[in-house]
Amino acid sequence: MEKMVIDDYIAGCDSSRQPQLEKVCETIRKALPQSTECISWGMPTWRDRHNLIHMAAQKNHIGIYPGPDAIVHFASTFDELGLRYSKGAVQISYDGKLPLRLIRSMALWCRKNQESE
Repeated sequence: MEKMVIDDYIAGCDSSRQPQLEKVCETIRKALPQSTECISWGMPTWRDRHNLIHMAAQKNHIGIYPGPDAIVHFASTFDELGLRYSKGAVQISYDGKLPLRLIRSMALWCRKNQESE
């Protein structure tokens, strides 16, 4: 699908949240230029044979969904940055600096490991 589907998703979000969502999206796009963009499970998704990574606008944070193996791999970094995370997701607050280097690293890790469903 075209990049427009993710751009439409962001355009439909709260206007005060759009700049952060656009930065996250652009970071993933640059990390995964050969991937296909779509909406899967109601979330912007980057695919390459399998779903690689998802993002979603939540009420109080941006959810990044790289899959459980990626969460385990990056857990110490999440702890260092004070980020909340669960089995398959990490929460990025709208308040404060976006960890774009970390998001890029997660996207690249997911491409390399092809583990996210």
